[in-house]
Amino acid sequence: MRVKDRMTPSPMTATEDTSFEEALHLMKETNIRRLPIVDKGGRLTGIVVQKDLFSASPSSATSLSVFEVHYLLSKLKMKDVMTRRVVTVGDDCPLEEAARIMVDYKIGCLPIVKEDKLVGLITETDIFKTFVEIMGGREKGLRLTLDVTERKGELAAIAGEIAKHDGNIISVATFSGRDASDRIITVKVTDAPREPLLKALEAKGVKVISARDITEEGYAPRINE
Repeated sequence: MRVKDRMTPSPMTATEDTSFEEALHLMKETNIRRLPIVDKGGRLTGIVVQKDLFSASPSSATSLSVFEVHYLLSKLKMKDVMTRRVVTVGDDCPLEEAARIMVDYKIGCLPIVKEDKLVGLITETDIFKTFVEIMGGREKGLRLTLDVTERKGELAAIAGEIAKHDGNIISVATFSGRDASDRIITVKVTDAPREPLLKALEAKGVKVISARDITEEGYAPRINE
């Protein structure tokens, strides 16, 4: 999967001469937190995130009057607050590479550029949504967390054992184990009988860390009122 499959195409943008008030209003009205800055040709020249606008606003402890504050902000343009050094990728960038770049650079979004022009924007929320899909986060089934030895054919053997028990794999993901010799695998399975499958996997030398029946769509969070 590439970023063009999950990005927001033709995102909302502003120019370097867009005023502070215009940008703030636009972000509030469209419920966005990042605003790419482009020139007349659609080429990316910078980016503004919501915190940039908040940082540019005077402190509540300022001695300026509300009229003075309003006047100063009305003179502020995006070229005065935007970040000019922007990390970007092409639309053919693999999704996992985009996520890695965001982690490495500690940024919450990536503008997508094609032929020097802005064509999209992918955010950490888009990555989270994809992670939910990969992990089968909205699917019912038996969720297995397995500790397996790092060797060729191990995942195929597990999939084969699930198939022998008429199980259907709806999601699978692998993670680094405690060291280079093992892997942690999470698999969500439907239709397979729980106990016979667990016994068969353990008989194959697979350590079952956890086995949980997911009977509802999603884990209900606790919300403090």
